[in-house]
Amino acid sequence: MPSGLTVAAYIVASICFILSLGGLSNQEKAQRGNVYGIAGMGIAIAATLWSDSVTGYGTIAVAMGMGAVIGAVLAMRVEMTSMPELVAILHSFVGLAAVLVGFSSYLDLHIVLEGAAKTIRDIEVFLGVFIGAVTFTGSVIAFGKLKGILNSKPLTLPARHWLNLVLFIVCIYLGKAFVEAGSIDAGIIPLLVMTILAFLFGIHMVMAIGGADMPVVISILNSYSGWAAAATGFMLSNDLLIITGALVGSSGAILSYIMCRAMNRSFLSVVMGGFGSTGSFASDVEGEAVAISSSETANQLGMISSLVIVPGYGMAVAHAQHLVSELTKKLQDRNVQVHFAIHPVAGRMPGHMNVLLAEAKVPYDIVFEMDEINPDLPDTDMVMVIGANDIVNPSAIESPDSPIAGMPVIEVWKAKQVIVLKRSMASGYAGVENPLFYRENTKMLFGDAKESMDQVVSGL
Repeated sequence: MPSGLTVAAYIVASICFILSLGGLSNQEKAQRGNVYGIAGMGIAIAATLWSDSVTGYGTIAVAMGMGAVIGAVLAMRVEMTSMPELVAILHSFVGLAAVLVGFSSYLDLHIVLEGAAKTIRDIEVFLGVFIGAVTFTGSVIAFGKLKGILNSKPLTLPARHWLNLVLFIVCIYLGKAFVEAGSIDAGIIPLLVMTILAFLFGIHMVMAIGGADMPVVISILNSYSGWAAAATGFMLSNDLLIITGALVGSSGAILSYIMCRAMNRSFLSVVMGGFGSTGSFASDVEGEAVAISSSETANQLGMISSLVIVPGYGMAVAHAQHLVSELTKKLQDRNVQVHFAIHPVAGRMPGHMNVLLAEAKVPYDIVFEMDEINPDLPDTDMVMVIGANDIVNPSAIESPDSPIAGMPVIEVWKAKQVIVLKRSMASGYAGVENPLFYRENTKMLFGDAKESMDQVVSGL
């Protein structure tokens, strides 16, 4: 394919990727956004394979075939509750690819550069390998925490911030030595040492971040993977890879900022880690938790005119979203107004609850964000909290000493009555006790959310 057609195809693919991001920002347009993304990637792959610079089609075909089979099998087997772990491990692949491309580019004897061109290429390689290495090990650790292989509590080593600072300064020194190296043999040593330190930096950075911040970590790693892809694009002189990486990196950074604001946390405080390492917060709890049965819940639902459902990770674990959708349809048939309230950090990754509800065919027009639903809660007959905890914790507003003080939450306690579906009275992922469970207008429906919802729907 002539170079002009390749550039034109890359421009079309870039437009498709931009349209994809625009579509994914809205639930109604998300499916269309996915189609744009698939089309853009298809055009990009085809244009790259047909370009004059590509050879070895047999090797490429084998690699693509193996990747396609593995990807298809994983996509069919993965549960929605495991989607955050899948996203995290996919980010690690992007980081590892950047590391391998960086070393390959540096060791390529066919590339002979001098002066400013060599300096620029070396900086590209060094930054690409550094970002890729941090992304790789950081994503692997995030996968381990989300999967439960590693403890979700933050690892707070003594003087951990000084340790990170020393590692970063040493990497800068190694970068100077790498750029000033007169030969490949002289430059490969600082590059290898930096790669090892970057691997350790990525491990320590994510190990120091607690489970409550995992949704933000996933978004941050998404941004890192984008910048790693952009660095890879510079190393390969591929304009489309640079554009795509910049889109992913910038959109991930913006999403991370939005999620930090939703938790009343600064971006720096999340990256620095340590949240949740001081132990559980002991709030002044008054009253006692009152249990309610599934049949009593069904009776209560039969006497209301408005209901707000707040889904959380517990709903995802129990696979209760389809029964929740069935409950919604039954209540709507009885002229009950049903709305859903979604907190920006509900679940284990951005948009987790929205995807679950869409999978269960819940209409988009009854799904509202936290800021949209909070003003309506005082006039709501009932709120049903399904597997959520920290995002409905009143201590965030009422207890200045709480670890989550200042975090915007869904103010469910302002409704006339609240029913919370939980397995037990255990605290949430942030390790903070929830006074909501002891409020006079709150009842606790204990048990597996799917089984409880099945009994409630049957009773209704």
